[in-house]
Amino acid sequence: MAKLTSLRKIVYSFFLIAFCFLFPHFSGFPIFIYPIIVLPVVWLSLKYIFKENFSDLLFSFKRFEFKAVWMGMIAAIALSCFFQFAWDPLIHKILPGEKINLSDFSGIRGNTANYIFILLLALVVGGFYEEIVFHGFIFTRFEKIFRGKYALAISVILSNIIFGLYHYHMGIKEILLATIAGFAYQAFILKFNRNLWYGLFFHASFDLIGLTLIYLGKIS
Repeated sequence: MAKLTSLRKIVYSFFLIAFCFLFPHFSGFPIFIYPIIVLPVVWLSLKYIFKENFSDLLFSFKRFEFKAVWMGMIAAIALSCFFQFAWDPLIHKILPGEKINLSDFSGIRGNTANYIFILLLALVVGGFYEEIVFHGFIFTRFEKIFRGKYALAISVILSNIIFGLYHYHMGIKEILLATIAGFAYQAFILKFNRNLWYGLFFHASFDLIGLTLIYLGKIS
């Protein structure tokens, strides 16, 4: 019976991982709607299927630290510089004809009102929602599925490949960029005692930098 229960939890885990990946892309709901559907599904699944809560996803309001804010900002600046001065020139040589599809953000260039709206939306969806779903929920599901010596490595790799592929609509360059960024967010979380707040502010600050550069016309 215990094995059956464990098997069911594994099946539920893969189903929910697929749901978190597919629903935002194929449900037809806009970016400000699907998080308020996906997150309750995650919460209810945690509570009634896995008998867990958000602290099991490495997130707790009690674990908030101001250090996470400024450390996240510093890490985001460093990652942005890496992509700008090291990664972009390299990937341009490897994939010269490929461009990141930024059509979803084209309306913010020179438009302060749209910039502020998209920025707030990105900070909530990118920073909060995506970190809880990918580097909290999906990562910890894999850790519980792949137990043993290599559970952590497998979980980090799989969760961030999925995180990268989640950005497939923006092109291969964005998939690669998001995958690398995902590994960086995850490493940051693990470094600071598995505290998701660090990944949240890292991710949010990185998005803030990117959107600001688009707004200023520095990225096209």
